[in-house]
Amino acid sequence: MVNIKKIILLVFCLYTIGYTVDTDSMLCVGGHWTEDEANLNMKKFSKEWDDLESWEMRASIIRNGIINGMKWNKKPNVHGNFNPIIRNSRKMDGYIIENIAIESFPGFYITGNIYKPIDAKGKNPAVLCPHGHATDKRLREDVQYRSAFLARMGAIVFAYDMIGFGESNQVTHQIPIALLLQTWNSTRVLEYLLSRQDVDPDRIGMTGGSGGGTQTFILTAIDERIKVSVPVVQVSAHFFGGCVCESGMPIHKSKHHQTNNVEIAALAAPRPMMLISDGQDWTRNTPSIEYPYIQKVYALYNAEHRVKNVHFPAEIHDYKSSKRAVAYIFLAHNLKLNIRKMPYNKNEFSEEFITILPKEELKIFTKKNPRPADAIIGNEAVLKYFDLE
Repeated sequence: MVNIKKIILLVFCLYTIGYTVDTDSMLCVGGHWTEDEANLNMKKFSKEWDDLESWEMRASIIRNGIINGMKWNKKPNVHGNFNPIIRNSRKMDGYIIENIAIESFPGFYITGNIYKPIDAKGKNPAVLCPHGHATDKRLREDVQYRSAFLARMGAIVFAYDMIGFGESNQVTHQIPIALLLQTWNSTRVLEYLLSRQDVDPDRIGMTGGSGGGTQTFILTAIDERIKVSVPVVQVSAHFFGGCVCESGMPIHKSKHHQTNNVEIAALAAPRPMMLISDGQDWTRNTPSIEYPYIQKVYALYNAEHRVKNVHFPAEIHDYKSSKRAVAYIFLAHNLKLNIRKMPYNKNEFSEEFITILPKEELKIFTKKNPRPADAIIGNEAVLKYFDLE
């Protein structure tokens, strides 16, 4: 008997390939739905698929919606040519820190830090470490803690600036193509890590909190080279991201489909993923709404054991030590890190071995070593490069 639902899904999937939406009416911004509306819409979404074949048809529609909505066809035609600038290597307790910049495209620099194990040999796991919305966030304690801890356990970690923050000030964060630009930057960080002789391409993880969580589940959704993901305090059924870098381009809706960040996160299946949520932001319903839906998707692949949710009902919107601890364990297990190097003090994990460096010491560009003279400066110049004036 012909399955009409599957035929309709397939037609929509084929139709949306190459489809582009430019109208503001397709944007789903911030708290686009109430929590009650989100609950009902998740039930509607679940009726769009009932087996692996129909889910993968829907997944193709959602993935194409992301790619077309953020104008991925306008990404730079750049391969390799990272031209890395690496300075100020320092040996710490079990790890090494280096300041780094790589070219995203000619004249545009991704700024950050490499953390790596002090005794690294052969091929090692790697972790992309984006961050959320805060000035100099990459230079703050919480990013230093998680990057150094993962490095001590054996990962090559690249912590990098969100555009418009820290040293990534060639454009403002409000540039209209912020979502496209950030996703491209993350792709370049991924490909730089894969180009290194000390990185194992089969053990690549990604984790970030808040806006860094958005960057994590977006890249994981469209790039299968991310093998393990931990988006923190961001996957929500009713909240679509309140910033131009999350919901300023129509990735959730077209004339032919509607989705949300729960289904986008579910595109990680069957790769390991942990959702970390709390009780005082838009992830308050994760145990009852978002996580059960994603579990059902993973069940289609017989991979329920690969998706986890750790919920902190009394905590706030952050990536503090309690959240980092569970992320460390999940990443260690799935990336085959050396969890024996995770120090404990009185039955609790300890980050005391980590030296928190002053912000200025983590910067790649200084008065003595300024940004290269070929740098493209300003939103208009970057929009022109992308041919999106």
